[in-house]
Amino acid sequence: MKKFSILKKGLLGILILVSGCADSNSEPEKTVDQKKPRDWTNYIRTAGHGLSKENIEATIKDAKETNLFGIEVDNDIPGRYESFLNPSEKLEALALIAKRAHAIDNYAFVYIAGLECITANADSESHSFYKDHPDWVQRDINDRPAMFGGGDAFWISEGDEDVWISPYATAWRERYMENVRQIAGTGIDGIFVDIPYWMTHFDGWEDTWASFDQYTVAAFKTKTGINAKTDIRLGDYNDENFRKWIDFRIETLTDFMADVDKNAKSVNPNCKTIAEIYPGLGEEAVRVGADVYEMYQVVDVIAHEYSGGGGNAASKNPQNWFDRMVGMYTFRAFAEGKASLMLSYSWGRDNKVEPMEPMKNLALSNVMAGTNPWDARGHVMSGSNDIETRKVIYDWIAANETILYEPRTPISPVGVYFSPKTRNYNPDDFMASYQGMMNLLLQGHIEFQVVTPRTLKEFKGEALILPDVQYISAYEIAQLKDLIDNEVKLMITGETGKFDYNVKENELNIMDRLYGTTNGNNESQAAIKMYMYYEQCPGKTYSNYLNNEFNTSAWSGEYKNMDYFSFLQKFKTDLIANFELEQNRTVNIEASPFVSSQTALVNGKPYVFLANFSGLKSDEVVQQTPQENIKIQFYGQQKGKVFFLPFLGKEQELSTVFKDGEAMCILPNLTKGGVVWFEE
Repeated sequence: MKKFSILKKGLLGILILVSGCADSNSEPEKTVDQKKPRDWTNYIRTAGHGLSKENIEATIKDAKETNLFGIEVDNDIPGRYESFLNPSEKLEALALIAKRAHAIDNYAFVYIAGLECITANADSESHSFYKDHPDWVQRDINDRPAMFGGGDAFWISEGDEDVWISPYATAWRERYMENVRQIAGTGIDGIFVDIPYWMTHFDGWEDTWASFDQYTVAAFKTKTGINAKTDIRLGDYNDENFRKWIDFRIETLTDFMADVDKNAKSVNPNCKTIAEIYPGLGEEAVRVGADVYEMYQVVDVIAHEYSGGGGNAASKNPQNWFDRMVGMYTFRAFAEGKASLMLSYSWGRDNKVEPMEPMKNLALSNVMAGTNPWDARGHVMSGSNDIETRKVIYDWIAANETILYEPRTPISPVGVYFSPKTRNYNPDDFMASYQGMMNLLLQGHIEFQVVTPRTLKEFKGEALILPDVQYISAYEIAQLKDLIDNEVKLMITGETGKFDYNVKENELNIMDRLYGTTNGNNESQAAIKMYMYYEQCPGKTYSNYLNNEFNTSAWSGEYKNMDYFSFLQKFKTDLIANFELEQNRTVNIEASPFVSSQTALVNGKPYVFLANFSGLKSDEVVQQTPQENIKIQFYGQQKGKVFFLPFLGKEQELSTVFKDGEAMCILPNLTKGGVVWFEE
């Protein structure tokens, strides 16, 4: 939602975000060359600032003193009607901040609104955005305009007018893209576009599936031949026309951001396009229409306003933290090497606890997932809840950024398949299966890799899980067959492969198409070593267990007699034994399920990234219960050293025992988290 409060100098901004997922029957195109050098956006650690000519030096001073890299500024041009029409004064300020940032070997990027525009004091002015251009505004199916005033959102002042605009309003879009080119021409290093989505989040708009303005309805009719106002059963996923409306809305916003990127780079090829997207991975992403899976292909960075459940960091329980980790690891898979900036919130005035530990916990989750932090004050973009804590966090990140942000390459992972099309057409069922599977691997300390239609062809792991992936294209089937030919094992659950992308039910089930068998009826030992089939998805079952037991278990520290842990242990044993995964494992981790772990190669060395969420309790307990006797084994190692970097601490060498071709170490008590790695 909108983030900036009003400061004494300069206009401060607005925010909202979005997310979703889609895909096509054609072969997805890879968009990121992993061999290219990393750019500055991969190392962002930022905070928000209002921008006027008068406060530039104060912003530069803050960046230097708090170790910011990538300085966010806000003097939103297209999101304020007066500067949308006449941006000259704000453009001058942008040119000055870009020059000053470059002088200290830093970078600056500017916030602008996407499809929103505010007219100040519209109630007393003869001209406003809506008064001048009512046809440009988004509308619900009953023709209600997406126009709001003071009290409708905390960033809209009394007397102001807030409108949400159709991306198909041609005259507006031409002027908007002119603004984008003008901004890029100042030399600014990035344009941060907020709120590129359909109005479906204000009170009374959540289920509208907007917009039904004349321009959008006409564009949909041209593309599909369908009248959106009369021929769609809104919210009915069984309706073919509604599914086409879902795809159209996602394609529209992806195209809008591609247009922003093209216009910015036509003037300044080095100008990065950053899309802020809210809120995450599930049904809400389909509804708002901004799909991070699709959008990562057309922008340089996505800034995720993503909670992962449980509100801000001070309010999160342990399972909320794991949900957040699942979300961030999924975003990193979508990004394919591009940066994932997390605009998240650690603390608010209504919280009972102090902000320092929640700030650290939020940063811990970010860096262990390889995402970039944005420290924010309360629920706005600017400032910090505790500036001294921010300094400590950013100083530590700066000192260890190579470990935290160099590419993480899978070693011998179990893949979990994220299907954008299944999420789009059956979001609730798919997300329960997918998130449960991810938690099984995270809490079971099994090396994982999130796989998508774009990365399926390159998957090099030993096994791939298809968690109730109901919608599968001919392209995906072909790639899965190639993986099978390369001896990749498949775990198939639920109604995987029931439909193609046209929602036509397949005559043959997925096992018959891939293996020439039916629902596991070919029970030869050779067959069972190549695939496992679960009619009831274990991920969905595990999600139910976690919802009932995990937080209570993490608060008490007891887990060995819990039903979820018994289920986890059996799943892990069956997976490893049936697929014979043990023989190729390079790292083994023995830790409680309250610790999240990721294993990967960084610069050719095996690393383990650990985050501890034991004992945390919403708005009561913000310091973790230390985890003792965590054991890590690096297989196939005859000699070398093991190092441990505790979160916010200093690197230390660990005592290591070498025996039978493996290196084994016991970690010091793990408080918040840390990174462990082996060097020959």
